[in-house]
Amino acid sequence: MAMCVEDRISNLPDHIRCHILSFLPIQEAVRTSIISTKWRNLFASISTVDFDTYLLCGLTDRNVDSFKNFVDRLLKFPNQLSLDCFRLRGDEFDSWNDGDHDFDVSGWICAAVCRGVKEIDLFLDNFCRTLPDLLFTCHSLLTLTLTAKYSKIFEVPSEVCLRNLKTLCITNSVLVGDSLNRLISNCHVLEDLTFDECSVANAREINIQIPSLKSLYLDFFFPTGALNYVVVINAPNLVYFRYDSVIVEGYSLSNMKSLEKADICIWFDSSNYETSATHLFQGICNVRSLRLNIHEVIPLASRIPIFHNLVEFEFYGRESWLVEFLHFAPNLKTLTVKFQVMLPLISYLTMNMSANGKSWVMDIGDDGAYILHT
Repeated sequence: MAMCVEDRISNLPDHIRCHILSFLPIQEAVRTSIISTKWRNLFASISTVDFDTYLLCGLTDRNVDSFKNFVDRLLKFPNQLSLDCFRLRGDEFDSWNDGDHDFDVSGWICAAVCRGVKEIDLFLDNFCRTLPDLLFTCHSLLTLTLTAKYSKIFEVPSEVCLRNLKTLCITNSVLVGDSLNRLISNCHVLEDLTFDECSVANAREINIQIPSLKSLYLDFFFPTGALNYVVVINAPNLVYFRYDSVIVEGYSLSNMKSLEKADICIWFDSSNYETSATHLFQGICNVRSLRLNIHEVIPLASRIPIFHNLVEFEFYGRESWLVEFLHFAPNLKTLTVKFQVMLPLISYLTMNMSANGKSWVMDIGDDGAYILHT
């Protein structure tokens, strides 16, 4: 005799079943509509909408048009619930910039904004249109991630007000003119800011003055011979700072007394801004944990500050430079380095640091790095 199994999931409240559907790919969420009448239109109320161009693989033109119309209905129908997250992803082979089908990407973004979306994640390869102005005045938005690989330059409209935005991440983008400064100056509660593999065109200054900022990652590339930029940072609550770029003309890093950890990867071109490099070090001198990767030797001038708070130091570069730099880290407790030749460093530690009453122990990490600690 067959057992009758109770369908407990179908008897759950609508908002709980919607939450469950939010963890499914969109095509799987839609398929649940055939389970029963209770599930028929439930997918239209999910709080996370995630579209990827892989959904179009193998579809005929007619089916692609049907998919486009489905997305339009899903996002733009009135009386929809608010959205927690809207993701739109493409790649260099399949993008939403398809003239044959005229995907209304801007309309989809605006629809998500109108539904009070909290997180937007856009990966738009080969996208040759301007992002809608409405995106930059979304008061409900908490997290914004933009990746514009192989796309046109990124322009920010004159009106920007992202008053509740806490996390901003921009990748593979060219920001033109004052777009960068105009964007971040209107994010008054921003806590996490990332510019990854970005560049700036027609501007002389990168100006970041955000009292609420806690984490900052700057990875910029600049045209050869065009390094007359100034990086200005005023972030009194900054805890983590990562900088990965060529040394530019000037740095003004002030009010970074809360800095706990820094990850600095720098190199030089023919301009050789050694003085600028010392200004960069002066700005982070309060740090407790520092990872430093230097691709060329920087002459150590007397202006290098004393790193009184530095207790953890991980270094990649010339060992002769490190031996000199250790004079500026009197309270160091853990040192991680990766060299082929360690004799000058070991000699320095033995003769100088042990004389200060510290006993150093050396281990070898899993990656072959030397770890010295007190």
